[in-house]
Amino acid sequence: MGLMSLLWDQHQLLMHQFFSLPFAFFFYFLSKWGYLSLRYRYLYVSVVGCVLAVVTMGAYSLLLFTSAFIFILLVNSVDRSCIHTWVFGIQMLWQTFWHLLIQYKEYYLCEHVSIRLFLAVSALMLLTQRITSVSMDLQERKVMLPLDTLFQRQTCVILLPLMSYIFSFTTLLGGPLCSYGQFISFMEGIHVNPPPNPLAVVSLKLSQMLLLEGVRYCLVYMLKHSVYDPSSSGLFCGVLWVWGLAVVLRIQYYSHWKISECLNNAAGLGYWETLPGNSPKWRGLSDGDFWTIEASSHVSEFARRWNATTASWLRRLVYVRSNHIPLFMTFGFSLWWHGLHVGHFAGFFTWAATVKADIQIHRYCYPKLSSTLSQLLYICLSWINTQMIITCVAIAVELRNMSALKFLAATHIGLFPLCNIALYTVMKLSGVLG
Repeated sequence: MGLMSLLWDQHQLLMHQFFSLPFAFFFYFLSKWGYLSLRYRYLYVSVVGCVLAVVTMGAYSLLLFTSAFIFILLVNSVDRSCIHTWVFGIQMLWQTFWHLLIQYKEYYLCEHVSIRLFLAVSALMLLTQRITSVSMDLQERKVMLPLDTLFQRQTCVILLPLMSYIFSFTTLLGGPLCSYGQFISFMEGIHVNPPPNPLAVVSLKLSQMLLLEGVRYCLVYMLKHSVYDPSSSGLFCGVLWVWGLAVVLRIQYYSHWKISECLNNAAGLGYWETLPGNSPKWRGLSDGDFWTIEASSHVSEFARRWNATTASWLRRLVYVRSNHIPLFMTFGFSLWWHGLHVGHFAGFFTWAATVKADIQIHRYCYPKLSSTLSQLLYICLSWINTQMIITCVAIAVELRNMSALKFLAATHIGLFPLCNIALYTVMKLSGVLG
């Protein structure tokens, strides 16, 4: 009982998703064996999602239900040519209100904020991804919903797939983002052409998640027993200690992404048919892999790989639609979407500036390296530089307040992004970068 209480207190989100796995397997096998018709598949996924929302968020689940209700009203009443503008504006205003309310409670009233509210706002952010993806699909006519009036006789049947997509229990508490078209194709095809039994791959990914949590536990133990003191510790020790803390923070994301993959795979989602001759993979839905992302030797490469489905959503939502400074507009919107904390301003704009600098400097420097040894040394130094910059971003974004910025200044690790930005500025002003 003591172990379960400890696990629940420290890993509530992971545990909620872990206990959802049996429902995912149940859905997969019932659908595969033909016990669930298409309508009942949609009902199963949406009802389990609604129950999960109420169990995990309590009264705060109304945040999600309100968003879904407004979205359905807009879909039925707004012209397709401007549906995305309405959906995007209202949803972001609703989400921002709750983000600012949390800040008001935390910083002005100094009140403890309920974990249920945090879970609800986190789920609301994911719901924003799903409904804006659908609104873009509708505006671009990639998806057609034959809705004429709200009181049409078949409206319930037509809206059922949409509600199932919005409240799907496999993506309610965590990504990855699956497009509406992919979701519908899966729901319609699972009985006709079911993916192979996912039990083995889910077991493998669960073991990977446990390994990540074991590594994180060891790192936390080491950091607690070697607390950094700026007055007595050297510069190298300080940088190493902060880097370790940032790795701990990032591993939390990798663990959540892995359990989210497990939940989707258990339901049958994410099976990717590769080219002929290659073995199919269960990587059709993934937000990122620890080794792939952490091996990135450039900040821009890390940014593309980190939280991959969210990065694709941001690119489609903001980057390709921005006529001016699309990179900074994208990171600026990400800052807004994440909650507008002080640390978010510093973290996301530092990330944007260093991505811009990294792209330009790399294009200039790498072609000038002739020998294999110099290229290898350059890649190693670039990897270290990327790790230090991402460390600054992770600390600023995750700790969120001014104390994070003071902490980075005290350990001098904040000099890494500043040096990158300064080097880019000097090279740009001198005409080296064109």
